[in-house]
Amino acid sequence: KKTKGDPKTDQEEESHTCCGCRFPLLFALLQLALGVSVTVLGFLMAGISSSLLVRDTPYWAGIIVCLVALVGFVMLCISYQPDEKTCVQFTVKLMYFLLSALGLVACVLAVAFAAHHYLQMTKFTCDTILESCQCKLDTADPLGRTFVYQDAADCGSLTSMLNLYLLLQMALNLVAALVCLSACFVMWKHRYQVFYVGVRFYSLTAIEGQKQKV
Repeated sequence: KKTKGDPKTDQEEESHTCCGCRFPLLFALLQLALGVSVTVLGFLMAGISSSLLVRDTPYWAGIIVCLVALVGFVMLCISYQPDEKTCVQFTVKLMYFLLSALGLVACVLAVAFAAHHYLQMTKFTCDTILESCQCKLDTADPLGRTFVYQDAADCGSLTSMLNLYLLLQMALNLVAALVCLSACFVMWKHRYQVFYVGVRFYSLTAIEGQKQKV
């Protein structure tokens, strides 16, 4: 039986704890806070104009990150077993890893879409026409594409508010992507940080040497 003073037991406890708590807790809390923030901000952006595309209101990225956080909390409720001896523990850890990777991809896409839209808006020339804000990249080109934002009586307030929301989305999704990446790295390191390659290689060479002597 292992006692509390056993160094091996202490080492096993430290391997799955961080700052006095089990290591997914910090990531799950951060993911939940960031996911809720991204989701709420996405729905606020959707309320500015009905013509905004889904890619420009990345509440979907926030929902994915919130789902990852919930799986992390479920993993905390499962009693720790060394070497993943329980099927439930392995399944939840694998699900958390895969969803964190999916959240990373979703947040990176959200950052890319928000950055593209923000760069476009910095070059827009907008006018209010019939309760809508119509913007063009090049006013001298009669065939240039016109971007229409419905339900906008004031182009100035819409563009300034939308620019602010896009900057916030880029910042929040970038932080969420870094958190998901860190979670994937910690999960991978926690599972595969120990390789007994040297011992295995030494044992094989010793066996081969014994065979040669015989």
